[in-house]
Amino acid sequence: MEFITYEVEGQVGIITINRPKALNALNSAVLDELDATIDGVDLDAVRCLILTGAGEKSFVAGADIAEMSTLTKEEGEAFGKKGNDIFRKIETLPIPVIAAVNGFALGGGCEISMSCDIRICSDNAVFGQPEVGLGITPGFGGTQRLARLVGPGMAKQMIYTARNIKADEAYRIGLVNAVYPQEELMPAAKKMAAGIAKNAPIAVRHCKQAINEGLEKGMDEAIVVEEKLFGGCFESYDQKEGMAAFLEKRKVEAFLNK
Repeated sequence: MEFITYEVEGQVGIITINRPKALNALNSAVLDELDATIDGVDLDAVRCLILTGAGEKSFVAGADIAEMSTLTKEEGEAFGKKGNDIFRKIETLPIPVIAAVNGFALGGGCEISMSCDIRICSDNAVFGQPEVGLGITPGFGGTQRLARLVGPGMAKQMIYTARNIKADEAYRIGLVNAVYPQEELMPAAKKMAAGIAKNAPIAVRHCKQAINEGLEKGMDEAIVVEEKLFGGCFESYDQKEGMAAFLEKRKVEAFLNK
């Protein structure tokens, strides 16, 4: 891998987009490597992922404009599909993904962060969808996920004006869950990921699936999704151990993902 690094610490995987000279901008090569890295995650051993960018200036500054500038309509649509397919893979990955946003998260950077389950950021983070200032629309899910996360009115304002927002405003509108000093961001992400990894993995995965699928349905259908995934936790070792530990007033020995 030239542009992606992947390491595992305990039960937490850390994916770093490593193209700092270009502020970690997403070109086809980066997207291909990211796709391969996600496919290579050992879902039996890793219980939570962290996605971040190399360096302190930028998480992902966007898609590579130099690469996009000469695309035809058909090529533009294909490039959008490439990004969307990979970001959707992140969104629907069975395990949770935390975006640790350090610096710029513009265009494709904002969009990839929104495909993650949880976003936390450094105090120098900047979010935005600048595409209309370049003569295009957000093409990697920005018109869809931003409205779902912060509401249609705020999403339309950000997209139509192409105005960037700083970390404190991103927190105020609910785009990020927390803001940390730069040096505390990755320790905070690792602590959160480790906390998630300690919980029953089958249950965590079922929660992710229930939330994601339920958001796309009416309430009557959504609660049926929840019922099935709730029921699916029973008879597992983890459910029996978790409840036994509670009733016996002891700590869980270990959740085994079975």
